Amino acid sequence: MEKKENKPKKPALKPNNSNKKPFNFYWIYAIIGIVLISVNLFNWQGGSTTITPSEFENMVVNNQVKEVVVVNHKIAKVFLTPEALEVPPHKDKIKKPVMGTPSQGPHYTFEIGSGDVFDADLKTWSKDYNLKYKYTTEEDWFGGILSLLLPVLIFVGIWFFIMKRMSGGAGGGGAGQIFSIGKSKAQLFDKERSTQVTFEDVAGLEGAKEEIQEIVDFLKKPQKYTDLGAKIPRGALLIGPPGTGKTLLARAVAGEAKVPFYSLSGSDFVEMFVGVGASRVRDLFKQAKDKAPSIIFIDEIDAIGRARGKGIAQGGNDERENTLNQLLTEMDGFGTNTGVIVLAATNRADVLDRALVRPGRFDRQIHVDLPEVHERQEIFKVHLKPLKTDDTVDIEFLSKQTPGFSGADIANICNEAALIAARKNKKAIGRQDFLDAVDRVIGGLENKNKIITDHERKAIAFHEAGHAAVSWLVKYASPLVKVTIIPRGRSLGAAWYLPDERQITTTEQLIDEMCAALGGRAAEEIMFGKISTGALSDLEKVTKQAYAMVSIYGLSPKIGNISYYDSSGQSDYSFSKPYSEKTAQLIDEEIKNLIETSYIRTKKILEENKDKLIMLAEKLLEKEVIFRDDLEDIFGKSIYEAELIEEKKVSKKTIVETESDTKEDKLDETKA
Repeated sequence: MEKKENKPKKPALKPNNSNKKPFNFYWIYAIIGIVLISVNLFNWQGGSTTITPSEFENMVVNNQVKEVVVVNHKIAKVFLTPEALEVPPHKDKIKKPVMGTPSQGPHYTFEIGSGDVFDADLKTWSKDYNLKYKYTTEEDWFGGILSLLLPVLIFVGIWFFIMKRMSGGAGGGGAGQIFSIGKSKAQLFDKERSTQVTFEDVAGLEGAKEEIQEIVDFLKKPQKYTDLGAKIPRGALLIGPPGTGKTLLARAVAGEAKVPFYSLSGSDFVEMFVGVGASRVRDLFKQAKDKAPSIIFIDEIDAIGRARGKGIAQGGNDERENTLNQLLTEMDGFGTNTGVIVLAATNRADVLDRALVRPGRFDRQIHVDLPEVHERQEIFKVHLKPLKTDDTVDIEFLSKQTPGFSGADIANICNEAALIAARKNKKAIGRQDFLDAVDRVIGGLENKNKIITDHERKAIAFHEAGHAAVSWLVKYASPLVKVTIIPRGRSLGAAWYLPDERQITTTEQLIDEMCAALGGRAAEEIMFGKISTGALSDLEKVTKQAYAMVSIYGLSPKIGNISYYDSSGQSDYSFSKPYSEKTAQLIDEEIKNLIETSYIRTKKILEENKDKLIMLAEKLLEKEVIFRDDLEDIFGKSIYEAELIEEKKVSKKTIVETESDTKEDKLDETKA
């Protein structure tokens, strides 16, 4: 038989009361205050009743007074005989002790008037009624101490309250909050407290996800990289327009990484006290190093990372610059931060300090750009999961209808479509609801209460018809989707286009887009012989585009291959232009000539198709909304579509000829 050893049992682990609230020292102050109040309000040995000198004299005459004690020649304390305590009215008037013990007195008190007269009376009563009396001097030490300490306590209490409010409630409870103002406000996400967002919830952004996943993979399996001598980047900077998913990507890192993840905003370092920002940076990195390997995420880092020496505050004690200096030192200073990776996000990378984005600090700059067509399709799939849609909803169609939209814009469109469908009492969201949502997001809410006269309505119709006609009749303008004269937002009408998603643009394409934008004003001048203020947004767009062509893209023959664009953003702080006055005059002339040439060309196109312009405007007045099919009925196939069809025919013919040539070559080889 096996002998069982009696091993000592391990003591049971006590439950970790991590949620137990810390002891609050204010309770001690409250208890002391209650005790002091109780001592003053309650008499534990019985109390005394106030009487008048005449009542005291009657008690003396009736032999009811045992002794009188005169305190400070002001107050007389009366002690009654035991027999007098048992008879009325003293039995009912004297306060009884709390604990039920016999009252020792004093039983009555009264204020004496003239001290000399009362002294003479006491001597007389002592001889006649055998009254005992004595004089004592008492000091009110409690009142003295209270009068001394009360102003100090009030001042300290006010100081505690102000410091607690200024600290923003950070840190622990009680008086410890005053000293926690320099502590980091970062939220910690770890195994116990983690976000539910993963990389599967981040649609698109494949390049950015690949870069971020490599950092997460290094933290999970560092041996895989260190065996080859590789070093993980100290930091990664997420750069992109608003709403492209930079913060969402960081939340996915917090959900994927099994290491402590500290998240905070750049504005969390900013405080009214000097040195608080730098102190919070030190505390943040100290916490991260204690739990290394770990990740720190700073959202909107441009709040503290702006280029030094270019702000309004040029003093040497600028708090923001001190915070930035501390951040630079912690990321790559004399000490090492092994195992701490810093992620940051901003949409203002041009204003960041050069020392912040150099190698060794933010080694990688990950650009999170606006999504392409296939990426928007994936984003729509993510946001359409919780929605009830019908069979008419085509994700591919929606992704093509939303060029230039960010992930936040697509999420807003899906939500607006659901609201529109609910407003119409539908059971499911349809295709038209999404199209209405796109119109709502881009153009604003329909303004049905706006009063428009018949003449204004006719002018708006010809204006929008001019835009549509020119964009249809030029080669490189964006394809038209629809035209409407329904007021929406601040606009009285609109022409909706579906721009091509191209990476570079030629001079011809830019000029055609300018002609399409000037089509509204040109149509007004041709039809009515006068122009109106309705082309404000068109002129603004055309002017900016012409200025960019001349001074930025170098597309003007007179200016030449010169660009005055400053990608560093330093020109924002300069009060002088990077070119001379003569060059500025030449730029103005080139811009004016470019716009006027485009306007003359636009008028010529519309005058040649004036009858079709009138037909389109009348149709627009009748229907209020017309689509590309209506334009095709009036103008026929657009030049752009006609050339595409011709190019396809030519390419097919070339393919057929190539295939036939290949077959002949093979036959020749076989014969040989």
